[in-house]
Amino acid sequence: MAENKTKPTSLSVPAFLDAVADEARRADAKALARLMQKVTGDKPAMWGPSIVGFGSYHYTHESGREGDMPIVGFSPRKAANVLYGSIGFGGAAALLGKLGKHTTGKGCLYVKKLADVDMKVLERLIENAVAATRARHTKRA
Repeated sequence: MAENKTKPTSLSVPAFLDAVADEARRADAKALARLMQKVTGDKPAMWGPSIVGFGSYHYTHESGREGDMPIVGFSPRKAANVLYGSIGFGGAAALLGKLGKHTTGKGCLYVKKLADVDMKVLERLIENAVAATRARHTKRA
């Protein structure tokens, strides 16, 4: 069975964020890091070379595949900030309707600029997603 490629690394989160080339995307990424740390109570960690993750949970699929993933995370990509783990819960659609300018795809939320979204709604999305993930999975120490 294939091994999960997304794993925690020892790479520096501050160095990664400081290296984001676009100044506005870098500022948004730092704001997302602060928000996700506030919501989760977890310090950020690099997962693979480009995902900033917070907390972790262990999953096991019916196929037998298992691994660990961050509870929530993001990656400051060239086209948009990609938020992971923030929309896969009941009630997400209603909040997304109030969020502002964004797109979604395969479990991810894409936000080009944080100025285009309601930060209170984004915080609630992340809070609800974290609560739902923690309710479904035992949090690892």
